[in-house]
Amino acid sequence: MSKTFAAIAAATLMLASTGAFAQAAKVADTPAGKTYVDAKGMTLYTFDKDAGGKSACNGPCATNWPPLMAAADAKASGDWTIVTRDDGSKMWAYKGKPLYTFAKDTKPGDTTGDGFLNGAWHMAKP
Repeated sequence: MSKTFAAIAAATLMLASTGAFAQAAKVADTPAGKTYVDAKGMTLYTFDKDAGGKSACNGPCATNWPPLMAAADAKASGDWTIVTRDDGSKMWAYKGKPLYTFAKDTKPGDTTGDGFLNGAWHMAKP
């Protein structure tokens, strides 16, 4: 029982120290190397056409490349920032690059979006 309590206490402390972003992404190993993944383990990507802390992926693009949405109370920290989308919703960005998943990735660890669209999409690497 005390081991379980200690493990829960340690996990709680780790989550509290990493802030709100800990719930949105983490680092994982994939066949293509280390990358950031969302809470479901799906690979996160950046898009070359995004610039100036703004997402260029809206409408049908965002259907194929769903943004990593940020909660209303999410706070930026270090390299992790919040980007306001054209529709006013918020999404996460890493080092100024908005983050997305890829609709054709069907399971955790898939990296089929890396290099997509003539190399414009890239795995978000730590």
